[in-house]
Amino acid sequence: MQQSRIALNFLIIVVVIAGLVGLAIWLAPQIVRWLNPGYDSPTALEQVESYLHPTPTIRPNPATIIRQVRALSRLETASYTIEKVITAESGQDALAFLFGDRLLLVAHGQVIAGVDLGQIQEGDITVTADDRVVVVLPPAEIFLVTLDNDKTYVYDRDTGMFGMNPGLESAARQAAEAEILLAALEDGILEKAEENARAYLEQLITSFGFQEVIFVQATPTPTPPPQPVTIVPATP
Repeated sequence: MQQSRIALNFLIIVVVIAGLVGLAIWLAPQIVRWLNPGYDSPTALEQVESYLHPTPTIRPNPATIIRQVRALSRLETASYTIEKVITAESGQDALAFLFGDRLLLVAHGQVIAGVDLGQIQEGDITVTADDRVVVVLPPAEIFLVTLDNDKTYVYDRDTGMFGMNPGLESAARQAAEAEILLAALEDGILEKAEENARAYLEQLITSFGFQEVIFVQATPTPTPPPQPVTIVPATP
């Protein structure tokens, strides 16, 4: 008799718990709909199905992430357009009216920087136990410095009677590229390129379901010092 009563009490408890769970399942969407009238809540059957068969969470392994990142290759993340006025001259002495050459070049150029993701190796991306990804990011670099030939022109040129220097404009263009690059570097193009690369990669990796992306700056490879050269004078 006592065993039957225990079994009956257990059955009552199970029925009460099942009833409370069912009530919670039914009330949850009603409360959400009341708080957010535009919310389209799932049916009770869909909720039960989601509880019984939850959608599995799949995380790619580091090798998969590396393949996805390497596919981006040279990721261009910063582009500057700069104008510079360059003065180039030769033969500017007392005989400049005969052999001198002087020109004024208006140069329009573009500098593109980014991160070469092809440098990322197997050990440069790790996944922690708490769903965080640690990425050793290569340093940002300059990919391209070029002049826009359609917008670059010689504004003025003053040439002596015999002073036309055929290489003066080429030298001015080379100087313009160097000045445009220097201006972009001073304005922080590399820092901007790295910042944009981190933002892009963070969005890409978190789309896989990871909680956070932690970036670590790669240690630059030291440049070996030049070897000393001994110059031996020729024997007469």
